Amino acid sequence: WLGKFKTIVSLSIVYTIGQVVIAVSSINDLTDFNHDGTPDSISVHVALSMIGLVLIALGTGGIKPCVSAFGGDQFEEGQEKQRNRFFSIFYLAINAGSLLSTIITPMLRVQVCGIHSKQACYPLAFGVPAALMAVSLIVFVIGSGMYKKVQPQGNIMSKVARCIGFAIKNRIRHRSKKFPKREHWLDWASEKYDEQLISQIKMVTRVMFLCIPLPMFWALFDQQGSRWTLQATTMSGKIGIIEIQPDQMQTVNAILIVIMVPIVDAVVYPLIAKCGLNFTSLKKMTVGMFLASMAFVAAAIVQAEIDKTLPVFPKGNEVQIKVLNIGDSNMTVSFPGTTETYNQMSQPKDFMTFNVDNLSINISSTGSPVTPVTYNFESGHRHTLLVWAPSNYQVVKDGLNQKPEKGRNGIRFVNAFGESFNATMDGEVYNNVSSHNASEYLFFSSGVKSFTINSPEISQPCGKEFKTPYLGFGSAFTYVITRKSDGCPEAKAFEDISPNTVSMALQIPQYFLLTCGEVVFS
Repeated sequence: WLGKFKTIVSLSIVYTIGQVVIAVSSINDLTDFNHDGTPDSISVHVALSMIGLVLIALGTGGIKPCVSAFGGDQFEEGQEKQRNRFFSIFYLAINAGSLLSTIITPMLRVQVCGIHSKQACYPLAFGVPAALMAVSLIVFVIGSGMYKKVQPQGNIMSKVARCIGFAIKNRIRHRSKKFPKREHWLDWASEKYDEQLISQIKMVTRVMFLCIPLPMFWALFDQQGSRWTLQATTMSGKIGIIEIQPDQMQTVNAILIVIMVPIVDAVVYPLIAKCGLNFTSLKKMTVGMFLASMAFVAAAIVQAEIDKTLPVFPKGNEVQIKVLNIGDSNMTVSFPGTTETYNQMSQPKDFMTFNVDNLSINISSTGSPVTPVTYNFESGHRHTLLVWAPSNYQVVKDGLNQKPEKGRNGIRFVNAFGESFNATMDGEVYNNVSSHNASEYLFFSSGVKSFTINSPEISQPCGKEFKTPYLGFGSAFTYVITRKSDGCPEAKAFEDISPNTVSMALQIPQYFLLTCGEVVFS
């Protein structure tokens, strides 16, 4: 009824509004009334996100079917070569845009922004596409006078539905054996509808049969943006001298599409034809589905390799404990079935796992009585036991029972300096880390980070700035701050969770197989 041009314009406006709403929903400061860096009304953000997604879905559903058809309307009969060239360029332009977005959007997201607290800049990552969509809509409308606009010919969907409905009712009405059978069930509509419409609907029903595998294929294909990206967060993004973010791995698909579409069209299909093989659409769809399934076999193999490197976390009635000796002398700590001696500020063993019901811990050192640890350990959690004398200890619940999300790195500070201090790393502040205690983990992207230690007890000549070694992907470290003999602070790092070691490059084969399937299937 509206016609393709008006449909594209009106629903592009809806789509743009949806993107703006999504960008607004990602602004933490919108409901951060107490300025603590977290929204005070999550439901508002969830509601805005849902409204934005609904508007985007509505806009996409209206734009996508019309854009390619509107492009085809611009060509006359006899311009098949130009039309085919247009659609090749159109498809390549779509994938070029996809390539740029998957490269640039993660770069925008990792920027730090905010009014009351500095966090990952999702508003920028969502806002830039919204602004670009608005610009593209304006450009499209400006070019209105150059387009050929085919007037709408009525609601074809209602005609098709009425024809099919009449055929079914007429067939039921004439189900007796005394009425001769007809070649096709849609032929029962011939009493009311012309043969051209009936034959066109027959073709549509045959095409719809071919569309049955479509939801299954695209359900697999869209795992790139969800499960495969989640898989990438447990891998290392360091590939040679290049470092990529997990969600940038999707660029592999766009790059391969741009390369493979011309190759398949100009080389592969002509070679198949020269071999005398009839590579029909049904066969192409079959090959595409097979390649997609092989892509997920490859993904499963990669996941098996990742699982070998993942740390073991406590489950059920288990508890995990690691000891840090932040005192001046060696400490002996006994657990059920084992006794360990910990040197001053040495790298401890990995977390040890115990049953919380049978857990008893005793601390001792040469010439000192045994001190039992009295603490209600919480099952299913990791804990760090800080000791600095047989009778002086502190148990800290780590609060990190999984690999850090999105390939980020968890950093916390332990105060063995003797006086409270503040630590600042990459714009994040650890406030008032008290003596012989630990801060919460804060999370940072990969790279070398600088941090400063500030306390009134640190004299002016002392160096307050320190640098971490290169932080990879998915690690966690504890930095123990001690006091040197001259009164200046010193930092020593202890690894709590090792960084990811399986390279994201291992995902390339599964992306290659899925892209091959996409090119052949679609």
